Amino acid sequence: MIRIMPRRSRDVRYYTEDQARELDGLRPSAGWWLRGDGDASDPDRVAGVLGSSPRARVLGYDIIVAAPRPVSVLLALDESAGAGLVRAHRESVAAALRYLEDRALSVRVRRGGMNAQWSARWESVVSFTHGVNRHGDPHLHDHVLVGARPEGEDTVLDARSLRAHQVAADALYRAHLRVELARRTGWVAWRSFGGLEAVTGVDEGYRTLWGGHHDERGTKRHYSREAARSEWARALSRYQPEAEVVPPSRALDVHAFAAAFEGLTRITRSHVVASWADAQVFGARADRIESGVDVALPELIASRGLEGPSVGITRVRSLDLEGWHERERARQRSRVREDSRSLRER
Repeated sequence: MIRIMPRRSRDVRYYTEDQARELDGLRPSAGWWLRGDGDASDPDRVAGVLGSSPRARVLGYDIIVAAPRPVSVLLALDESAGAGLVRAHRESVAAALRYLEDRALSVRVRRGGMNAQWSARWESVVSFTHGVNRHGDPHLHDHVLVGARPEGEDTVLDARSLRAHQVAADALYRAHLRVELARRTGWVAWRSFGGLEAVTGVDEGYRTLWGGHHDERGTKRHYSREAARSEWARALSRYQPEAEVVPPSRALDVHAFAAAFEGLTRITRSHVVASWADAQVFGARADRIESGVDVALPELIASRGLEGPSVGITRVRSLDLEGWHERERARQRSRVREDSRSLRER
């Protein structure tokens, strides 16, 4: 799950001093700009991303986006897939941030005696990609730093809106990652009806080795590439095969889609986006999911922030999700043929 942590200090050395050497050779540098430029290892430049109003205590947010555990495990299992894995993750992080900025980034203003929410954008966004947790387990994740005061605004963003959309942003990240992982590495990630994220060929024995749960929080350490690989190799020496979870035969889980709305009396666009993304067993591009929701439910297109219209469960259950899925599959096959033709003509 995406986590959103408030930042009350301009001390950003936690990010700039960790060059994530465990990922050396898999990406140009630990820090990268989603918007803006400069030296991402310079604390002063990075701290400039944070910004607030004089009365607010929160200067910005650390949005933590982490790959599912079986995907992170690939860092230790397949050296040749590492660069493609990191690239797939970063592109999926960018897709999630685009959604948050488009749908969740808003400021509350008072006009004509009434409160209203206005959409906004961040002036600069910087992110830091790490490959381990505090215990040395493979853990591919990003810390995305954003300011509390959007570009050109006098007031800070509405944090409630960010949190209201974090489930949808996380679902889009994972759906996009499933597609990009297959495209860039050949590994196949998928999602079960119960919400289990899995990778074909990565059985539960690896999840036992690196479950991500420890009795103590651990101490922050900086790993070299060699040290990380050595630690992962020692862990792999204890590996015991366990049951492999088998993916379903269908690529669309319409039952999971319908079940996601049980108990909801007010279904918003973010609810639909999250369940639509989760229903794509082997993933789908985030932008295609969003455009599909907009076509299916045009009455929700204007939804942003905490405000906007809603629909009932009968309306949602009448959607032709299977028809959309088949059209997307045909579109993808056509794209693959065009790419192959282009390569042959070069």
